[in-house]
Amino acid sequence: MPIPIVNSIASWFLKKRFHQIELFLKYPNEVQNELLFSLLKIAKDTELGKQYDFESIKSYREFNERVPVVNYEGFHPLIERSRNGEQNIFWPRPIKWFAKSSGTTNAQSKFIPVSFESLEDCHYAASKDLLCMYLNNNEDAQLFTGKSLRLGGSKELYKEKGTVFGDLSAILIDNMPFWAEFSSTPSSRVSLMSDWETKMQAIVEETIEENVTSLAGVPSWMLVLLNNVLDKTGKDSIFDIWPNLEVYFHGGVSFNPYVEQYKAILPSDKFRYYEIYNASEGFFAIQDQNNSSDLLLMLDYGIFYEFIPMDAYGTEAQKIIPLSEVELNTNYAVVITTNAGLWRYKIGDTIRFVSLRPHRIRVSGRTKHHINAFGEELIIENAEEAFKRVCKRTASEIVDYTAAPIFMDGKEKGAHEWIIEFKTPPSNMPYFEELFDNALKSLNSDYEAKRFNNMTLNKPKIHSARPNLFYDWLKQNNKLGGQHKVPRLSNSRVYVEELLAINRV
Repeated sequence: MPIPIVNSIASWFLKKRFHQIELFLKYPNEVQNELLFSLLKIAKDTELGKQYDFESIKSYREFNERVPVVNYEGFHPLIERSRNGEQNIFWPRPIKWFAKSSGTTNAQSKFIPVSFESLEDCHYAASKDLLCMYLNNNEDAQLFTGKSLRLGGSKELYKEKGTVFGDLSAILIDNMPFWAEFSSTPSSRVSLMSDWETKMQAIVEETIEENVTSLAGVPSWMLVLLNNVLDKTGKDSIFDIWPNLEVYFHGGVSFNPYVEQYKAILPSDKFRYYEIYNASEGFFAIQDQNNSSDLLLMLDYGIFYEFIPMDAYGTEAQKIIPLSEVELNTNYAVVITTNAGLWRYKIGDTIRFVSLRPHRIRVSGRTKHHINAFGEELIIENAEEAFKRVCKRTASEIVDYTAAPIFMDGKEKGAHEWIIEFKTPPSNMPYFEELFDNALKSLNSDYEAKRFNNMTLNKPKIHSARPNLFYDWLKQNNKLGGQHKVPRLSNSRVYVEELLAINRV
């Protein structure tokens, strides 16, 4: 069958799904409510279902009052029993796969259950919906005339007591439908290589002769790959290698620090960037418009959503609300109940709604990745926006960064200490520091109050990192590739101290 016909048929098939998406756009609360009671019915005879009497729950209020909210540590004993082969604990159907998370917030890795339903109705459904959104917005797209270059984790799958664990991307590749394998590059053999640097070389060798029409992966690691491709070929632009490349589907970390670096090697106003929001626990949101940073919350993937306003998170005043009660521009911690048996599980991310009809969000940070040592409540979104503004004014570019508090010592005030690796450093660092401080003040009133007359906080202390500092730190900690990322903000000085130590080497 000629390739143009394949492209047309695939585009038509995927765009048919848009009518189903329109249903939850029109009736979001009804779809979510129906989903909750479907999950309760399915799991009523599980150990958890009997413990909390799921069968008798007839309203969201009863669900909210009866079933506790948990984090990974609270759910961990049940997961370990399931990994050891016990069944029907939190989900009635056998759980064969467990996604091993990167453990960036907590040094210990997490094992997230992945059911057959979550694979098919969430992760794979989202992959098709992502294409559906893109094709619906770009009628002239030619995605299926070539292949998608996917860059996933570099972990193999490990079998233990009848279950399998590994990086989520390895699980997805291992269970991938034939059509996805046919339309993707590199091969599964290369994609699942364990050694990241060997794998990177193999991907370059295997893909440079392919007709690549799309990219998919985490921005930080995809940038490393694309620069390796340019080094290998001696070209200045990725379009010199893959002239039919038209879109990059990205997620995992904020794209803001990488925008200018991508524009430099992908110099075209027609090239599209589409963001996704997913994790080992599920696939949550997709960019549904061209040239937008807003993500459509996907409400029919077997995930019931609840939210905790961050202004009272972790306090006695903490409250949990359903989707029907959310408000615009409020930071919320995300709580999910899923078709993989996670019940009222805090995923550790924070989001805010930028639209309620439909429900579009932006990821604002992590519940543990913020700095609040002095009541300043600095979140990743503040830092990203401040860097964006300051880099534009100083013609500088950032590769990576992290920050932690300098704690008060006697009469010495506190401060924030930043380590920043620049691709293009500012010509005047004191000017950069002042602009950055002022940008944070304009973005965060709590920070501004603590900085007023150096009342609580002194001005930020910024270190310029040596080249490849963060890459070397990740390699030293066996965290190259995949989901692994640099912790941006922390209330602990552990990461900063480790990085400062090797920055001097």
